[in-house]
Formats: sequence, structure tokens, C-alpha cells
Amino acid sequence: MTEIVFLVEDDPDGGYTARALTESIFTQADDIETLREMLRDAVHCHFPNEQSRPKIIRLHIVRDEVIAS
Repeated sequence: MTEIVFLVEDDPDGGYTARALTESIFTQADDIETLREMLRDAVHCHFPNEQSRPKIIRLHIVRDEVIAS
């Protein structure tokens, strides 16, 4: 595996949540920079062997916006 994709969404309580699409990895953080750090740590913990660890962490950020008409 060369990359892993995370679905990133706004958390209703504030901050962000991220979950991997192909693995059982989930994390959350108050801001996007902290989330990036948490994701790196989570991927390193989930894939302790550097040879099998994905080289790219891709974030698919989903935001809902409401526009008044």
C-alpha cells in the first residue's frame, strides 16, 4: 500500500474527525494542524513496520455549507 485515505469532517462539538477508508483508524483534534500530527501518529502506530506503512496520507475534507437564499 502506497497511500491511505482519510475522510475528514467537521465535528459537531467542534474540531475535526478523521477516519481511514480502508483501515480501522480513527482520530480527532481541535484544529487541522493538530489533526495532521495525530494522523501521522495513528498511521505509525497502526503500521509499526516501516516497510508496510503507507508513504502518503491523503485527506479528503468534507464540509457542509448552508447558504441562505
